[in-house]
Amino acid sequence: MTVIESVHTDHGATFEERGDRQVVTHYGRPERTHAAVRNVVGVTERGYGVLTVEGDDRVDFVDNAVSNRVPTEDGEGCYALLLDPQGGIETDMYVYNAAAGDRLLVFLPPTEHERVAEDWQSKTFIQDVTITDASDDFGVFGVYGPQATEKIASVLNKAPSPDQPLSFVRGTMADAGVTVIRDDGLAGEEGYEVICAASEAADVFDTLENRGQAAAPFGYRTWETLTLEAGTPLFETELSGRIPNVCGVRNALDFEKGCYVGQEVVSRVENRGRPSKRLVGLVVDRDAGAEADDDGATDLEGRVPDPGAAVFAGDAAAGEVTRAAVGPTRGEPIALAAVDDGVARDEQALTVRIDGEQRPASRVALPFVDGSDQSARRPRYPDAP
Repeated sequence: MTVIESVHTDHGATFEERGDRQVVTHYGRPERTHAAVRNVVGVTERGYGVLTVEGDDRVDFVDNAVSNRVPTEDGEGCYALLLDPQGGIETDMYVYNAAAGDRLLVFLPPTEHERVAEDWQSKTFIQDVTITDASDDFGVFGVYGPQATEKIASVLNKAPSPDQPLSFVRGTMADAGVTVIRDDGLAGEEGYEVICAASEAADVFDTLENRGQAAAPFGYRTWETLTLEAGTPLFETELSGRIPNVCGVRNALDFEKGCYVGQEVVSRVENRGRPSKRLVGLVVDRDAGAEADDDGATDLEGRVPDPGAAVFAGDAAAGEVTRAAVGPTRGEPIALAAVDDGVARDEQALTVRIDGEQRPASRVALPFVDGSDQSARRPRYPDAP
């Protein structure tokens, strides 16, 4: 559940359920708020599930479970994965070391935090570790755009804005205690996440929206088009169940750390240098004369493939679309697709099946749009730039 539902309702929000969290879909005209984020700055409530991990063995416990090295210093974080024995991604997460409070904070997709909490609680054994689901205790807001740094600087007191990705500082906004994290470019723009107590979330959201430099509120529909244009794989659409090497999420992997579940499979693919599939960017060719309105909609929507739509190289099936939309900044249908490794590396013409017809699609380098930052999660492969 959003911690400030009445505030969003007053703004005319439409809601949706994601796991056990209620999040804002949009406030109306999501393409216009997309443009506001790309050009200036926007603010959104993030629907994370949040776990706290406390106890003397907290760092070792989480470090032994995930794919990346958990930081040992206060004020630092990492992006990491939980893998199954076959190397498939069970979930992704951000882990922050809040040593000043003697705990780790773990931010997970809203569909996954309860399962992870139960699983980890069953594996503590004799270790000094306590895991708590604290999702309802915090408000988490994202601030993104080329002027996001100026926005944070205009309202954050008692601390400078953090400048390193996944580092954080503590300060105040509107007399509320906050933690401000520099994000890793997921929207393709400068970005920060602001964490506060749920009881102070309404005041913090008002501060982020209205005080200092104004920020346009936006919902998850805009978040999805921003991250699509940035070439950012998301858990629900690109990552879940796939091998990390297929998704190209190299920022989530430490190949030199000790054993974790699924590591052997991931390392074998890495050493061979040939994942079975790769994520690529596609632009679906638009019909001659097709025009978009001011919000990038109209007849272009009929050129957007559904998730799972087949991708062909010649007459042979070569993969499937994971996510697609009319890119508001480009004004044309764009898609991420998981395609066969060989197809991803050659120059064959591709088509995408839309409404039973195969339509030409052009491969483009990611990101689709160059913003004020680049996504650290943008797919990268050892034998490609």
